Amino acid sequence: MIELEPLEDERGFFARTFCQDEFKRHGLNLNIVQCNLSYNRRKSTLRGMHYQAAPYGEAKLVGCIRGALYDVVIDIRPNSKSFKQWISVELTDENRRWVYIPEGFAHGFLTLRDHTEVFYQMSEFYRPEFSCGIRWNDPALNIHWPLEVLVVSDRDRNYPDFIL
Repeated sequence: MIELEPLEDERGFFARTFCQDEFKRHGLNLNIVQCNLSYNRRKSTLRGMHYQAAPYGEAKLVGCIRGALYDVVIDIRPNSKSFKQWISVELTDENRRWVYIPEGFAHGFLTLRDHTEVFYQMSEFYRPEFSCGIRWNDPALNIHWPLEVLVVSDRDRNYPDFIL
């Protein structure tokens, strides 16, 4: 989790969302090469669970700049002690939390409000031939989504169960 430290005055506030030196001090890789924006019209829209395969694994820094979302990150590194475990966090435009997702993790979210916007900073360029995913409702992962999923793409709906 990245908690912003806002500097407030009568105008509002200013906060840093990324500092390369600070990320390096914490052992986080985020050589930003691409930024993406996801706009989601409807509450209960699901995007995920996405990752980019080696050798083009990507780290992401994700924040909700409008609305609210339930963000899920799954460890898909076979030799990890937390392999196949997932965590979730609520990201909103009010709490201004950001989440760092390292290489080797799948990521997705479910919108909790209409008109939710998500901003991504990526460490790797998008390479469609290495773009992969895991089905969001795979029973082996048992992800607890807080709302019924009402909108999901055919691609995300048809990803395979978790097999690596």
